[in-house]
Amino acid sequence: MTATTLFQRTSGPPGAPVLLLGGSLGSNLDMWRPQLPALADLRVVRFDHRGHGASPAPPGPYRIEDLGRDVLALLDRLGIARASYCGLSLGGMVGMWLAANAPERIERLVLICTAAHLPPADGWAVRAEQVRNVGMGSIADAVLGRWFTPRFRAALPAKVAPYRAMIAACPAEGYAGCCEAIGAMDLRDDLPRITAPTLVIAGADDPATPPEHGERIHAGIAGSRLVVLPGAAHLANVEQAEPIAQLIRDHVGG
Repeated sequence: MTATTLFQRTSGPPGAPVLLLGGSLGSNLDMWRPQLPALADLRVVRFDHRGHGASPAPPGPYRIEDLGRDVLALLDRLGIARASYCGLSLGGMVGMWLAANAPERIERLVLICTAAHLPPADGWAVRAEQVRNVGMGSIADAVLGRWFTPRFRAALPAKVAPYRAMIAACPAEGYAGCCEAIGAMDLRDDLPRITAPTLVIAGADDPATPPEHGERIHAGIAGSRLVVLPGAAHLANVEQAEPIAQLIRDHVGG
Protein backbone atom coordinates (compact mmCIF):
# COMPACT_ATOMS: atom_id res chain seq x y z
CA MET A 1 0.00 0.00 0.00
CA THR A 2 1.25 3.50 -0.84
CA ALA A 3 2.33 5.57 2.15
CA THR A 4 -0.23 8.09 3.38
CA THR A 5 0.85 11.71 3.91
CA LEU A 6 0.24 12.16 7.62
CA PHE A 7 -0.99 15.36 9.23
CA GLN A 8 1.50 16.60 11.80
CA ARG A 9 2.27 19.49 14.09
CA THR A 10 5.84 20.33 15.10
CA SER A 11 6.84 22.37 18.13
CA GLY A 12 10.02 23.15 20.02
CA PRO A 13 13.36 24.64 19.04
CA PRO A 14 14.83 23.78 15.62
CA GLY A 15 17.96 21.72 16.06
CA ALA A 16 16.80 20.12 19.32
CA PRO A 17 16.56 16.32 19.58
CA VAL A 18 13.44 15.10 17.78
CA LEU A 19 10.66 13.15 19.51
CA LEU A 20 7.73 11.68 17.57
CA LEU A 21 4.44 11.13 19.41
CA GLY A 22 2.05 8.50 18.03
CA GLY A 23 -1.41 8.23 19.56
CA SER A 24 -4.05 5.71 20.46
CA LEU A 25 -6.63 4.07 18.23
CA GLY A 26 -9.50 6.57 17.91
CA SER A 27 -7.50 9.62 18.99
CA ASN A 28 -5.87 12.54 17.26
CA LEU A 29 -2.65 14.41 17.96
CA ASP A 30 -4.34 16.63 20.57
CA MET A 31 -4.23 13.69 23.00
CA TRP A 32 -0.59 14.66 23.67
CA ARG A 33 -1.33 18.21 24.86
CA PRO A 34 -0.80 17.28 28.54
CA GLN A 35 2.84 16.39 27.79
CA LEU A 36 3.82 19.41 25.68
CA PRO A 37 4.95 21.78 28.50
CA ALA A 38 7.37 19.21 29.92
CA LEU A 39 8.78 18.45 26.46
CA ALA A 40 9.15 22.07 25.35
CA ASP A 41 12.92 21.87 24.92
CA LEU A 42 12.60 19.00 22.42
CA ARG A 43 11.59 19.16 18.77
CA VAL A 44 8.24 17.40 19.18
CA VAL A 45 6.42 16.01 16.13
CA ARG A 46 2.84 14.93 16.86
CA PHE A 47 1.02 13.17 14.05
CA ASP A 48 -2.33 11.60 13.22
CA HIS A 49 -2.26 7.98 12.05
CA ARG A 50 -3.84 7.31 8.67
CA GLY A 51 -7.60 7.39 9.04
CA HIS A 52 -7.38 9.54 12.19
CA GLY A 53 -7.71 13.24 12.85
CA ALA A 54 -6.72 15.31 9.83
CA SER A 55 -4.79 12.55 8.03
CA PRO A 56 -6.36 10.94 4.95
CA ALA A 57 -8.45 7.80 5.44
CA PRO A 58 -7.78 5.42 2.53
CA PRO A 59 -10.00 2.34 2.31
CA GLY A 60 -9.00 -0.43 4.73
CA PRO A 61 -7.96 -2.88 5.80
CA TYR A 62 -4.58 -1.55 6.96
CA ARG A 63 -1.59 -3.33 8.46
CA ILE A 64 0.80 -2.17 11.16
CA GLU A 65 3.51 -2.13 8.49
CA ASP A 66 1.43 0.37 6.49
CA LEU A 67 1.20 2.69 9.49
CA GLY A 68 4.93 2.30 10.14
CA ARG A 69 5.81 3.15 6.56
CA ASP A 70 3.61 6.25 6.84
CA VAL A 71 5.83 7.40 9.72
CA LEU A 72 9.01 6.71 7.76
CA ALA A 73 7.61 8.79 4.90
CA LEU A 74 6.82 11.56 7.40
CA LEU A 75 10.41 11.51 8.68
CA ASP A 76 11.69 11.71 5.11
CA ARG A 77 9.32 14.58 4.30
CA LEU A 78 10.53 16.53 7.36
CA GLY A 79 14.20 15.76 6.63
CA ILE A 80 14.66 13.84 9.91
CA ALA A 81 17.21 11.05 9.67
CA ARG A 82 16.82 9.74 13.22
CA ALA A 83 14.43 10.46 16.09
CA SER A 84 13.16 9.13 19.39
CA TYR A 85 9.64 7.75 19.30
CA CYS A 86 6.91 7.55 21.94
CA GLY A 87 3.66 5.75 21.19
CA LEU A 88 0.57 4.84 23.18
CA SER A 89 -1.67 1.90 22.26
CA LEU A 90 -1.76 1.78 18.44
CA GLY A 91 1.11 4.29 18.46
CA GLY A 92 3.17 1.88 20.51
CA MET A 93 2.50 -0.94 18.07
CA VAL A 94 3.76 1.27 15.27
CA GLY A 95 6.79 2.14 17.40
CA MET A 96 7.70 -1.52 17.88
CA TRP A 97 7.45 -2.12 14.13
CA LEU A 98 9.66 0.90 13.42
CA ALA A 99 12.31 -0.01 15.98
CA ALA A 100 12.51 -3.60 14.69
CA ASN A 101 12.34 -2.86 10.97
CA ALA A 102 14.01 0.55 10.65
CA PRO A 103 16.39 0.60 13.63
CA GLU A 104 18.63 3.20 12.02
CA ARG A 105 15.75 5.72 12.30
CA ILE A 106 14.86 5.21 15.99
CA GLU A 107 17.09 6.65 18.71
CA ARG A 108 15.07 5.83 21.84
CA LEU A 109 11.68 4.19 22.29
CA VAL A 110 8.83 4.71 24.77
CA LEU A 111 5.91 2.27 24.65
CA ILE A 112 2.80 3.17 26.68
CA CYS A 113 -0.25 0.97 27.32
CA THR A 114 0.31 -1.20 24.28
CA ALA A 115 0.69 -4.81 23.17
CA ALA A 116 2.74 -6.82 20.72
CA HIS A 117 -0.18 -9.19 20.04
CA LEU A 118 -3.82 -8.53 20.92
CA PRO A 119 -6.16 -11.35 19.89
CA PRO A 120 -8.83 -12.39 19.10
CA ALA A 121 -8.79 -11.12 15.54
CA ASP A 122 -12.52 -11.71 15.10
CA GLY A 123 -13.25 -9.25 17.91
CA TRP A 124 -11.47 -6.52 15.97
CA ALA A 125 -13.32 -7.53 12.80
CA VAL A 126 -16.66 -7.18 14.61
CA ARG A 127 -15.71 -3.73 15.88
CA ALA A 128 -14.59 -2.65 12.41
CA GLU A 129 -17.89 -3.83 10.93
CA GLN A 130 -19.87 -2.02 13.62
CA VAL A 131 -18.31 1.40 13.03
CA ARG A 132 -18.57 1.03 9.25
CA ASN A 133 -22.27 0.16 9.53
CA VAL A 134 -23.44 2.23 12.49
CA GLY A 135 -20.81 4.93 13.00
CA MET A 136 -18.32 5.95 15.66
CA GLY A 137 -20.97 7.20 18.06
CA SER A 138 -22.01 3.60 18.66
CA ILE A 139 -18.74 2.77 20.41
CA ALA A 140 -17.74 6.13 21.93
CA ASP A 141 -18.95 5.41 25.46
CA ALA A 142 -17.45 1.92 25.53
CA VAL A 143 -14.06 3.25 24.37
CA LEU A 144 -14.20 6.03 26.94
CA GLY A 145 -14.74 3.39 29.60
CA ARG A 146 -11.45 1.77 28.64
CA TRP A 147 -9.55 5.04 28.28
CA PHE A 148 -10.20 6.34 31.83
CA THR A 149 -10.86 4.85 35.26
CA PRO A 150 -14.37 5.29 36.70
CA ARG A 151 -12.97 7.58 39.41
CA PHE A 152 -11.35 9.91 36.85
CA ARG A 153 -14.50 10.06 34.71
CA ALA A 154 -16.67 10.85 37.73
CA ALA A 155 -14.34 13.46 39.21
CA LEU A 156 -13.43 15.33 36.00
CA PRO A 157 -16.30 15.10 33.49
CA ALA A 158 -15.31 18.37 31.79
CA LYS A 159 -11.81 17.02 31.21
CA VAL A 160 -13.14 13.73 29.82
CA ALA A 161 -15.78 15.22 27.49
CA PRO A 162 -13.34 16.34 24.75
CA TYR A 163 -11.99 12.82 24.50
CA ARG A 164 -15.46 11.41 23.85
CA ALA A 165 -15.83 14.01 21.11
CA MET A 166 -12.42 12.95 19.76
CA ILE A 167 -13.58 9.34 19.47
CA ALA A 168 -16.87 10.27 17.85
CA ALA A 169 -15.10 12.47 15.29
CA CYS A 170 -12.64 9.79 14.17
CA PRO A 171 -13.40 8.71 10.56
CA ALA A 172 -15.18 5.36 10.68
CA GLU A 173 -13.19 3.87 7.79
CA GLY A 174 -9.91 4.92 9.35
CA TYR A 175 -10.85 3.47 12.72
CA ALA A 176 -12.08 0.25 11.10
CA GLY A 177 -8.92 -0.10 9.01
CA CYS A 178 -6.76 0.29 12.11
CA CYS A 179 -8.89 -2.25 14.00
CA GLU A 180 -8.10 -4.69 11.21
CA ALA A 181 -4.40 -3.82 11.49
CA ILE A 182 -4.45 -4.70 15.19
CA GLY A 183 -6.38 -7.90 14.53
CA ALA A 184 -3.73 -9.08 12.05
CA MET A 185 -0.78 -7.89 14.15
CA ASP A 186 1.79 -10.17 15.77
CA LEU A 187 4.98 -8.34 16.72
CA ARG A 188 6.22 -10.88 19.26
CA ASP A 189 9.03 -12.16 17.03
CA ASP A 190 10.07 -8.55 16.33
CA LEU A 191 10.78 -7.72 19.96
CA PRO A 192 14.24 -9.36 20.24
CA ARG A 193 15.36 -7.33 17.20
CA ILE A 194 14.70 -4.00 18.95
CA THR A 195 17.99 -2.44 20.04
CA ALA A 196 16.88 1.12 20.82
CA PRO A 197 16.89 1.86 24.57
CA THR A 198 13.27 1.16 25.49
CA LEU A 199 10.97 2.26 28.29
CA VAL A 200 7.70 0.32 28.66
CA ILE A 201 4.89 1.96 30.66
CA ALA A 202 1.71 0.11 31.64
CA GLY A 203 -1.40 1.40 33.40
CA ALA A 204 -2.24 -0.66 36.47
CA ASP A 205 -5.97 -0.23 35.74
CA ASP A 206 -5.86 -0.51 31.94
CA PRO A 207 -8.60 -2.89 30.73
CA ALA A 208 -7.57 -2.61 27.06
CA THR A 209 -3.91 -3.62 27.40
CA PRO A 210 -3.47 -4.81 31.00
CA PRO A 211 0.01 -4.76 32.58
CA GLU A 212 0.80 -8.31 31.50
CA HIS A 213 1.11 -7.01 27.94
CA GLY A 214 3.76 -4.55 29.08
CA GLU A 215 5.50 -7.33 30.97
CA ARG A 216 5.67 -9.46 27.80
CA ILE A 217 7.11 -6.57 25.80
CA HIS A 218 9.64 -5.89 28.54
CA ALA A 219 10.64 -9.57 28.59
CA GLY A 220 11.11 -9.56 24.82
CA ILE A 221 13.27 -6.41 24.49
CA ALA A 222 16.73 -6.83 25.98
CA GLY A 223 17.70 -4.10 28.42
CA SER A 224 14.26 -2.50 28.49
CA ARG A 225 12.72 -0.96 31.61
CA LEU A 226 9.13 -1.49 32.77
CA VAL A 227 7.07 0.95 34.87
CA VAL A 228 3.51 0.15 35.99
CA LEU A 229 1.62 3.32 36.93
CA PRO A 230 -1.16 3.11 39.54
CA GLY A 231 -4.40 4.96 38.91
CA ALA A 232 -4.12 4.80 35.14
CA ALA A 233 -6.37 3.18 32.55
CA HIS A 234 -5.61 3.11 28.82
CA LEU A 235 -5.04 6.81 28.16
CA ALA A 236 -2.48 6.98 30.93
CA ASN A 237 -0.88 10.11 29.49
CA VAL A 238 -4.05 12.05 30.33
CA GLU A 239 -4.97 10.44 33.64
CA GLN A 240 -1.38 10.49 34.94
CA ALA A 241 -0.12 13.39 32.83
CA GLU A 242 2.76 14.62 35.00
CA PRO A 243 4.31 11.20 35.81
CA ILE A 244 4.10 10.17 32.15
CA ALA A 245 5.67 13.42 30.98
CA GLN A 246 8.51 13.03 33.45
CA LEU A 247 9.12 9.41 32.46
CA ILE A 248 9.24 10.35 28.77
CA ARG A 249 11.50 13.32 29.45
CA ASP A 250 13.91 11.33 31.60
CA HIS A 251 14.16 8.49 29.07
CA VAL A 252 14.52 10.61 25.96
CA GLY A 253 16.75 13.12 27.70
CA GLY A 254 19.02 10.35 28.94
